[in-house]
Amino acid sequence: MRRPWKQYYSKKHDLFEYLPDDLVVFILSKLSSTAPSPSDFINIILTCKRLNRLGLHRLVLSKAGPKVFAIKPKNWSEHAHCFLKHCVNAGNVDACYTLGMIRFYCLQNRGSGLSLMAKAAMKSHAAALYSLAVIQFNGSGGSKRSKDLSAGVALSMRASLLGHIDALRELGHCLQDGYGVRQNVAQGRRLLVEANVRELACVLRAVAPSRYLSVTWQGPLLSEYGCSIAVPEIQAVNLFLREWFESGFGKLGEGLRLCAHIGCGRPETRPHEFRRCSVCGKVNYCSRGCQALDWKLRHKLECSATELYENNNFLLQNAPV
Repeated sequence: MRRPWKQYYSKKHDLFEYLPDDLVVFILSKLSSTAPSPSDFINIILTCKRLNRLGLHRLVLSKAGPKVFAIKPKNWSEHAHCFLKHCVNAGNVDACYTLGMIRFYCLQNRGSGLSLMAKAAMKSHAAALYSLAVIQFNGSGGSKRSKDLSAGVALSMRASLLGHIDALRELGHCLQDGYGVRQNVAQGRRLLVEANVRELACVLRAVAPSRYLSVTWQGPLLSEYGCSIAVPEIQAVNLFLREWFESGFGKLGEGLRLCAHIGCGRPETRPHEFRRCSVCGKVNYCSRGCQALDWKLRHKLECSATELYENNNFLLQNAPV
């Protein structure tokens, strides 16, 4: 007599068929929220028709984490665009921000990009709030008269309250310099110190498994406070922007340049939109926060070396014979 349980292992039956849709959707939701890369999620939903159908379920797409949207410019296609739109329609805030940035800067669809970033900002997405602040500070997508410094300060404040370190640093520089807000040097410096402390805390959490805090940090960040930490991880969408323009997938207009900070990737939308380094004039930045970070990470040595070389050159050329 054939045992009943053996029917599940016969060639005519598949255990996957007996799983209810609700359970499969729950499992796929967990996968989409924790997948370390887009391929880890996409390869699963392409396995069979049922996974493909349930993988595009509204709940699964709404739970997708930011790493699922870490698309490379070389892999950008209409299918990738449609996938992001499906996630946006499902209410995914990270998808709103990612697609908004790509449309605004890469596809130059300013109105749609702003709308998507604003949609994410209204749901308290810190990175979207800060990106809108940068756009307001520069008047990106418009003329020089489009700048709204007070709006940029307000957006930076909201983002900083949500824990966005770059926004906190930007707000500190604004208060210290009286840029878009009444000058308060003491308060500005306090916020800059707080931003550095938060950044250090993030690194300490990253190395928490180590019992030794006497770690030899790599990189010049925070060197003015007696310690250095590694270069912070670049956000996926910022990396997408930089690779998009540097690899030739998108073309910058004549006279337009990228923000020199390696962790940014934002391009100018009109000539002379970003600030130039006041010493060498060879690099430009979309924000004071990016300028401060790049100065500590890289440009301090390059700019000093350039200035020293030019000064020595000048002395040689003007030396008495």
